[in-house]
Amino acid sequence: MAAELRLPLPVPLLLLILVLLPPCASWRTADDSDDASVSRSVFPMDGDVAWVVQVSDLHISAYHPDRADDLARYLGDALRAIRPQLLLVTGDITDAKNRRRTTSRQDEYEWITYKKTIDAIVGRGGIDKNRIFDIRGNHDTYGVPYRGGELDFFSTYSVNSQLERLSIISSILLQGDRSYLFLGIDDTMSVGIRFPANLFGHPTDRRIEAVKSELQYWANHSGAPITKVVFGHFPMSFTATSENGQRYESVFARQSISAYLCGHLHAKVSKQLWRYHEMRKTTTNMSSFWEWELGDWKDSRLVRILAIDRGAVSFIDHTLKQALQTSILVTYPTDSRSMNMLESRQWSLRNDINVLVFSSQVIRNVSARIFDSHNEFKIVEEIPLQLVASSSAHKPLFHAKWNAENYRSPSPTRYWLQVFVLDSHGAKTSSEQRPFSVEGKMAIPPRPLLNYLVFEVQWEHMYQVLLRSNLAFTIVLLLSPKLLHRFVRRSSSYQRWTVSVLSSPIYQRKVYFWLIWFLMEGTRSKPFWFSLVIYVLWLIEMPWFWGRATSEHGEIAQMYLSGWSMPFYDRGLSGSKLSNPDVLVITLPFLYLVVVPVIVLIYGLFAEKAIAYLRHSNRTEYVADSANISAESACLLPGAPRALLMSFSDKIMSLVIEFCGGWIRRALLIACLTTAVVHLKLCSLLMSAYGATPVALSPPLTWIPLLLLSVAAFCTMLPAENA
Repeated sequence: MAAELRLPLPVPLLLLILVLLPPCASWRTADDSDDASVSRSVFPMDGDVAWVVQVSDLHISAYHPDRADDLARYLGDALRAIRPQLLLVTGDITDAKNRRRTTSRQDEYEWITYKKTIDAIVGRGGIDKNRIFDIRGNHDTYGVPYRGGELDFFSTYSVNSQLERLSIISSILLQGDRSYLFLGIDDTMSVGIRFPANLFGHPTDRRIEAVKSELQYWANHSGAPITKVVFGHFPMSFTATSENGQRYESVFARQSISAYLCGHLHAKVSKQLWRYHEMRKTTTNMSSFWEWELGDWKDSRLVRILAIDRGAVSFIDHTLKQALQTSILVTYPTDSRSMNMLESRQWSLRNDINVLVFSSQVIRNVSARIFDSHNEFKIVEEIPLQLVASSSAHKPLFHAKWNAENYRSPSPTRYWLQVFVLDSHGAKTSSEQRPFSVEGKMAIPPRPLLNYLVFEVQWEHMYQVLLRSNLAFTIVLLLSPKLLHRFVRRSSSYQRWTVSVLSSPIYQRKVYFWLIWFLMEGTRSKPFWFSLVIYVLWLIEMPWFWGRATSEHGEIAQMYLSGWSMPFYDRGLSGSKLSNPDVLVITLPFLYLVVVPVIVLIYGLFAEKAIAYLRHSNRTEYVADSANISAESACLLPGAPRALLMSFSDKIMSLVIEFCGGWIRRALLIACLTTAVVHLKLCSLLMSAYGATPVALSPPLTWIPLLLLSVAAFCTMLPAENA
């Protein structure tokens, strides 16, 4: 009995690998000397209200010149009216893809176009180039083997590089009656893996500590109340954990930043994705910050105007598919649906209404109306606003006093504010109605499910859940029927049971019977079962394929389940687990759409063959566990005497009948064909992305799934008379 229960060698090995499978690990190379470099810039500010413009995901492309043309024309003209203190370009400056968008590479022409576009914006918009700050996005590192190399065009053509501010962290301070800090972070990979496995931001421990130190430094040395805003390219949901498990969220919350601005996800999901982060400082104190994603310029032509009014942060987004019309941004009171909780806790009633009005025309009249949503949105009060006198000729701030006590309410959405503007040409413009709370109460609206999945789920952690779930299911699928078979293989009860059940009507069969039949018969072929086990073991521990991961003519790298592994001969560096968890765009589709279906379909083919044998045989004893696959295949082929008597056309028809069998087998073969098409599609995408030759010559990825399906289909054919 002990001998019968001894497990095959692959069984404990698979279990051990599943348990010891390392979690998603951050990558690093031997050279991280500039991993935490900081450049500081300080600019004067008039008063205590400041505003900046953010634009993201430009994707300037040699194949879409309209993106750069519109940027120079519309954004340049808009900046002349807005006159912001800063212009922030938050990544994905160039597209770095071919016309068909199947492969990625850095195109110097796109970067030259970007530089010319910025120069045009400076000329048309009248903004000081020193006040423009740009950071890398993942597209800006596609195919860049290392920073500072010949393919790193950001280091040559970006505004930061031209002004010698080429650092990982950009620290920008606006100093006036109050201090406003804008901190930019470049979290792109130092080794620029090509599309598609370049999707996440990758902070390091040193960088996170540097961000923490810089935020703390200005909190201690600003000499005035300070409001802190951080900007980057990657949302927190697409930012990986550092080597020692650190994340930005805890740092941002503890350092009391007001908001984190980002891009990356474009406007296909939503034109405005937002998330409210709340974390516990101590057992009694909570800290919080907002995360606001801006949609792309690429297709949506979106820009954001963000203002800070004595610590209160507000913003408005515009679509610049035509010249900017009059824009109205209420800086106080802020929208209670996106108000910072930090302000709420220290809230004091302000008897102010402040509004920024940006227009190319002279503004004649500005007024604000208050509506009561508990009284059919009737007007409660109308208040005229006056232009604030300023030493700056371009400060379009309008102000009015009111009695905030009149608008106290337990509900943060009872009172709504709307601003109306009349310009010198008689054109009237109004802002959208927005709720406010003079007491700083919040009314966070519900988010759509898709927004939650994209922006609030930590995809690094979700990848581990999906990966482990798939591997656990695969291992159970391989091991459980084999273990069950070892218990019953020497008993005749299983054979008698299957024969008796198959002899009765199909509709009387229980679901559990078909499941047991499927699993038991699917694993009775030892050669196939061991082949599947070895293949799964290979995918877990060995390279999947080889390809040119960093550039079209770069070194050949190996892609594992845990990421890319490659040498860097020219700099004496080495890297492993690069682009993890970014490889999820490769591993999850292959595991879920190819590997699992291949195993299930092979089981189905062998189970269908067993059913066909039992139904067309007069024997009650059925033994399908043959010694080797070649002997079993030979028994299934038509006899030689019969073949000699058949004409050529009859032989072809017989082979078709033998191969296709009954309707169940035909359905399985169609499923096999569908899986093969999906597999070939995935392989073709990877060939385009990382080189056709190295990927095509990688058996684990390109050959083995098709080989397993083909051999299984051939070995489960039945003779024509039994089909």
